[in-house]
Amino acid sequence: MERIAGTNTNSDNEGQKLSSKVDRRSFLMSAGIAASVGAAMVACTKDHEPTPGAGGSVDLGSGDVGVLNYAYALEQLEAAFYTQVIATPYDSISEAERTILTDIRDHEIIHRDFFKAALTAAAPTAIIPALEVDFSSINFKNRDSVLGAAKLFEDTGVAAYNGAGNLIKTADYLVLAGKIVSVEARHASVIRDLLKQNTADFAGDDVVDNDGLDKAIDPAVILAAVKPFLKTNVTGANVGK
Repeated sequence: MERIAGTNTNSDNEGQKLSSKVDRRSFLMSAGIAASVGAAMVACTKDHEPTPGAGGSVDLGSGDVGVLNYAYALEQLEAAFYTQVIATPYDSISEAERTILTDIRDHEIIHRDFFKAALTAAAPTAIIPALEVDFSSINFKNRDSVLGAAKLFEDTGVAAYNGAGNLIKTADYLVLAGKIVSVEARHASVIRDLLKQNTADFAGDDVVDNDGLDKAIDPAVILAAVKPFLKTNVTGANVGK
């Protein structure tokens, strides 16, 4: 938050832009590495491919590829949401809020592109298609509507990664998922702080239990929670199996 509140010189701003570009390239390079690691795993499995469904539905598939498709689906949803938020900002959005939401948008696009690159290289016949979203229930001109939806997506994303962790069989993917979920948790906390500043809600007891642990929710429950925001029917009964 200090970066947002402070005053930067033009040189500082240019340095931040350059750093952001370097970070993005580094992240996408790691996607290529992960895809190469995954290729051997995919070659040994025959049950990973998603099954096309009727009426614009898609099944995520099974095994680690099913888990990666699951994460890819969620990142598609989040990237599309924040892209719309920045394209049509809500009324009276502050510069600080715009900066935060732009940063989150950029992170989600990187996450989406990571999974797309990994799946395309490792399992090109198994990757799910681009999903069709439905944000008709969100008023993008209203701050509470936008931040309320962002809170839902971020809290759901953290719980989804936590719930899928025990389904991942390849250690390299588990490490990468752990790195991504930590970023999603940062998103969740800053969105909660925007909604209720200077409170303990950034880690409220609705998402963190008495042992200080985040919730871990199974894919079936997560997919049901995000279903209203997707026109594409996504099923994942075999994720991780």
